[in-house]
Amino acid sequence: MTGEIIEMRQWLATAPGQYLLAWERAQMAAAVADVFGFHALQLGLPELDALETNRMPHRWLATQTAPAIASIGQRVALVTDFSALPFPANSLDLVVLPHALELTADPHGALREVARVLVPEGRVVISGLNPLSLWGFRQTRAHWYRRMGMERLFLPEAGEFIGYLRLRDWLRLLNLDIEDGRFGCYRPAFSSPTWLQRFAWMDAAGARWWPILGAVYFLVAVKRVHGMTLLNPAWTRATGQFDVKTK
Repeated sequence: MTGEIIEMRQWLATAPGQYLLAWERAQMAAAVADVFGFHALQLGLPELDALETNRMPHRWLATQTAPAIASIGQRVALVTDFSALPFPANSLDLVVLPHALELTADPHGALREVARVLVPEGRVVISGLNPLSLWGFRQTRAHWYRRMGMERLFLPEAGEFIGYLRLRDWLRLLNLDIEDGRFGCYRPAFSSPTWLQRFAWMDAAGARWWPILGAVYFLVAVKRVHGMTLLNPAWTRATGQFDVKTK
């Protein structure tokens, strides 16, 4: 075994990477399908079209570096620092972060930017690798042995795992209330597609018996603005337009 470093794009092409992508694609599709508004943004992971099922008229994909693959580059609308988004405050209805926080240099700053650009009652959808899992344990062990060249890393080298409880505290400080959350991908840290398939039964068992030990977590949070209540639009005869009132 060697200490070879594997990048996220390369890892997603492996059997465990495809397994994780399939689970996340299903979660994203269900979570964003019925989120309404006008402007939606995906930060990072262009290999996953997280906004595919969303029906907002304006949907963008942003990355931190220009993609090397032309097909992916065609989908990217902007290249930007996730901790300094080029959007005004209260302008986006939905922001999706598939592994964006663990792959950026300033995850807390990126999350703070998301809270800034979200409209009141806007939603943020986040997925991340869970350090408290079989995959996380194997990655930690590989770091121990890597210096001796005895074992390669199972997961990508880039980024830092952000535990679910830690992320929950960050969200609470930014007035982002968790609306839905779950874990997934309970199969052992196998690189072989054959062995991954043999342990497919662990997905159902893990969700029932040890739910917090899934390799990946997924959550939806809502931006709350205290002291403000959104009311239904009221028709204004004088202007002939809808007037959204707050109190």
